[in-house]
Amino acid sequence: MPAKQRQSRQNSYDPQNHILDEVNLRLLAELQASPRLAMAELARRTGMSAPAVSERVQRLERAGVIAGYRLDIDPAAVGLPITAFARIRPMPGSLPKIAELAAALPEVTECYRITGEDCFLLKLHAPAIEQLEAILDRFLAYGNTTTSIVVSTPVPLRPPPLPGPSAAL
Repeated sequence: MPAKQRQSRQNSYDPQNHILDEVNLRLLAELQASPRLAMAELARRTGMSAPAVSERVQRLERAGVIAGYRLDIDPAAVGLPITAFARIRPMPGSLPKIAELAAALPEVTECYRITGEDCFLLKLHAPAIEQLEAILDRFLAYGNTTTSIVVSTPVPLRPPPLPGPSAAL
């Protein structure tokens, strides 16, 4: 989903919104646990028909509750063992240039506009420290960088928690 659409949906959770009823929360929980689940299997697990499950999943997609499906690739397994987070404090007038550069570099896998002294937080992957340095040097034309290299990931990427069934009522 494009960033502008995702931004417009941020903080839009409404407990009175009936799209997040108990059945849809169950569907979301099953899909979080196994995103490649076939509609027929999802229907079997929830005691519904496959067409009914498919319609509900499509409704969740249209509403932006399901923002997409993704494949998680281990960066180290494809030759990118260096993972780093870089905070960027832009020079005046450089905000759009930093966002454009981050979007143009495939090594930048996440980019957040944040509050505080730094305005951006980037997640980067590189094959070696030298390449990481070269990527960071491209941002120096627009501001100061502070970089932290990841040494381990005690909590791997996971989906956000779903509201409890009582929140769906």
